Amino acid sequence: MKLSQKALKAINNPVTRRRLMDVLGCTEFTIARYIQKNSDNLTKAAALQVIREATKLPDEEILEVETK
Repeated sequence: MKLSQKALKAINNPVTRRRLMDVLGCTEFTIARYIQKNSDNLTKAAALQVIREATKLPDEEILEVETK
């Protein structure tokens, strides 16, 4: 599962990145890399909770279903 482009743009700011750092226990550089590569780590429960609170988007707009 990946984040939508809309969600990635919405979380790519210092305040949200800092909150993601706290819940995922990693550095700002790592969060920036997760956002750039649309890492699965951004779909962990704790990260999704931060993303929901920060963006106010419904899950349908945050998550993108991967097609094979």
